[in-house]
Amino acid sequence: MEWFAAPEYWLSRLVFQKLLALLYLVAFLATALQFRALNGSRGMTPVRESVSWAQWRHSPSLLLPRRSDRLTACCAWTGCALSAALLAGADQLLPLWGAMLLWTAPWVLYLSFVNTGSLWYGFGWELLILEAGFLAVLLGNDRVAPPLPVLLLLRWALFRLEFGAGLIKWRGDRCWRELTCLYHHHETQPMPGPLSRLFHLLPRPVHRVEAAANHVVQLGVPFLLFTPQPVASAAACLMIATQLWLVASGNFAWLNWLTIALAVTALDLTPLAGDRAFASPPLWYVVVVCAATAGLLALSYRPARNLLSRQQAMNRSWDPLRLVNSYGAFGSVSRVRHELVVEGTDDPAPGPGTRWLAYEFRGKPGDPARRPRQFAPYHLRLDWMMWFAALSPAFARPWFDGFLERLLTGDRDTLRLLRHSPFPPGAPPVHVRVLLYRYRFTTREERRATGDWWHRTFVREQTGPTRLGGGPDGRT
Repeated sequence: MEWFAAPEYWLSRLVFQKLLALLYLVAFLATALQFRALNGSRGMTPVRESVSWAQWRHSPSLLLPRRSDRLTACCAWTGCALSAALLAGADQLLPLWGAMLLWTAPWVLYLSFVNTGSLWYGFGWELLILEAGFLAVLLGNDRVAPPLPVLLLLRWALFRLEFGAGLIKWRGDRCWRELTCLYHHHETQPMPGPLSRLFHLLPRPVHRVEAAANHVVQLGVPFLLFTPQPVASAAACLMIATQLWLVASGNFAWLNWLTIALAVTALDLTPLAGDRAFASPPLWYVVVVCAATAGLLALSYRPARNLLSRQQAMNRSWDPLRLVNSYGAFGSVSRVRHELVVEGTDDPAPGPGTRWLAYEFRGKPGDPARRPRQFAPYHLRLDWMMWFAALSPAFARPWFDGFLERLLTGDRDTLRLLRHSPFPPGAPPVHVRVLLYRYRFTTREERRATGDWWHRTFVREQTGPTRLGGGPDGRT
């Protein structure tokens, strides 16, 4: 079946599978270490213990209809073990059907977390890892050559990811069309990395070139993925180079690395790896792949229509299994960076002379003297949500009060999400408050004079002194 097999992509498939297994491992590890504080039974937004059949049908999950922290932890650590096994090559030791089942297991487990994770799993890369993970099930192992229909589906996913992101920018903030968004973006992005300040301080003409290059790579290059080689490989290389630039300039969880993994599947690595002979694929495998391809193409209708819509939605799923999704990011860019600084005190009656101590987060800016860290591809969900909370207090309403309450009780699971708590274990603060600051990167002169990475200016008190049993607004 020459039309079905693409043996020249065997090394591309292998690299993609290894990268995906590694990212699965990171994703499951993030869930295992964070879920109790976020949406465990006593988390900030606890998942309901029982869910109706109708809800399960629209959000299928192994964690429903009844969820417990023990079951969630078991599924998360099982996902870590399965991912490690795939990374070690266990799928290559199994028969074809066994390899497909092995790749299905982490997909089912992670789907279970996304479908019950509510706002904590509302990011585009959560959908992308599920879409890529399902296609990985169909890719097979060394027993058969890579199936061409699945390779084309992987390119279709990459096309929607890049073209959708390009369209959302072009249709959104006018600064993208004026090529000025990157005057601000490196400084105001959700979680800057260790090199973000250097990127921000680049000359403005360079920022304009960055923005123009982004439009070319996201709005033009994706169409070349469906052209013959070596043009498709050249297009994939341009996308990989762009993603590595983004990896260096900020923290975007596993989005950039998974985009690179998808682009690898479009590379013809035959000059490096050489030809390899494969046995003919079994008939049942051909039938399964063709049927799945037809189904995924049918599900592509709404995401494709979304690309053409003036009301384009980004990071949206169109089916309960998250098989074909829409993507996009930064349709608007903030010109000013605001940060919430959470402080506590053991003073039972705070006044002008009260000494307040700040909590430090792992990834989000806090202490101006602390250099931003590199965490991606690991995903710090609370830190990302704090960025949204600074933009819109209404957005944070479902979980922020619960976060403050857990600081007041000294909840260990919540404190583990932080870099530093100024209060010793077992002695939580009596009051907490939240201050809003404006942050900007220091200039080269300011950095030499102060040693600080950030300069911050007080804006206002976002939440006044709050204690257990009732704060100034009676929320906690």
